[in-house]
Amino acid sequence: MLHLSQDEKADELLSKDPLALLIGMVLDQQIPLERAFFAPLELSRRLGHDLDAAQIAGMDPERLAEVFSARPALHRFPAANAKRVQELCRIVAEDYHGDAAAIWEEASDGAELYRRVLALPGFGSQKAKIFVGLLGKQLKVEPRGWREASEPFGRAGSYMSVADIVDGASLARVRAYKQTLKAARVQPSPPGSE
Repeated sequence: MLHLSQDEKADELLSKDPLALLIGMVLDQQIPLERAFFAPLELSRRLGHDLDAAQIAGMDPERLAEVFSARPALHRFPAANAKRVQELCRIVAEDYHGDAAAIWEEASDGAELYRRVLALPGFGSQKAKIFVGLLGKQLKVEPRGWREASEPFGRAGSYMSVADIVDGASLARVRAYKQTLKAARVQPSPPGSE
């Protein structure tokens, strides 16, 4: 079972519902990752039913934005992310016949999987690589070349991203790694280096 939200019910949903996992990944930016990956469960509760790509895609955009904005908001930027999630659901409904798992199950190799994920709203190059790494490391979605397509996030034994979170201890290690990166980016230049 996945352990991304650190909430048993939310993680159970992420583990069994590929659309929930994709939505959580889309929302994993500018908010704590536990909150992002808890949001699909809360979205399902607010909608009153299981997550359904065609249903969400067909919702009135203003109504979906209201669902995202209800307190506590599902994201720091609820309206923008409601729009992003709705577009994701439209792609899943139209291009993958409503089956989010088809994005990875039908990919012929790691490079194609990466391209498919990269084409989704809310997925830049790094996030697409992280998601391919997550699929390979934790869900055993391992098409030929998946590690190369997810480099460096597919590396065995790393603690760089959500692809590596399997419990509270690994979450702490990923957080420590990210803090190290952040500290390195904000370090002032040594005197005389300009």
